[in-house]
Amino acid sequence: MNRDKAIDLLHTYVKNQKMIQHSLASEAVMLQIALHLGQNTETWAMAGLLHDLDVEITNADPKTHGRETVRILTELAEDAEMIAAIGAHNEDSCNRQRETVFEHALAAGETITGLITATALVYPDRKVASVKPKSVIKRMKEKAFAASVKRENILECEKIGIPIEDFVILALNAMTLIHQDLDL
Repeated sequence: MNRDKAIDLLHTYVKNQKMIQHSLASEAVMLQIALHLGQNTETWAMAGLLHDLDVEITNADPKTHGRETVRILTELAEDAEMIAAIGAHNEDSCNRQRETVFEHALAAGETITGLITATALVYPDRKVASVKPKSVIKRMKEKAFAASVKRENILECEKIGIPIEDFVILALNAMTLIHQDLDL
């Protein structure tokens, strides 16, 4: 599936503009992670873009979120490795440990986009471009943290060999590149 068709698919299933922005931000972050690790940029970026296709269908229920996306992408005969990574981005729905670099990367990549966005919301201008890496790391350590963002998922970055500080910088840079397009 090319990117235009993936965007159409995203808009078919996701109506909430903030979730679409999250998907586009996750796409940018996954692209940069793939570049950093020398992986397939198209497949990894596509996983970032499509990982939350079912978020509205399932009301983001941790027991089911991800399963519908896997079903949809399987019916479309998409890349099996990408489907597995999407299925594992929410361990609760697949009831298994993440196994591959791709699975760890998607869990960390899509989660850090949520934390960076949540961090930007506490800034006066509410823009990702204003967020500093230290602020994200500090927020990650806070008890209140950010709603629906799992600290453990972000730490998956260390399982793929990227220290948390470097990972935050990589993700911030990726999101800063597209923040104007997304009004983030």
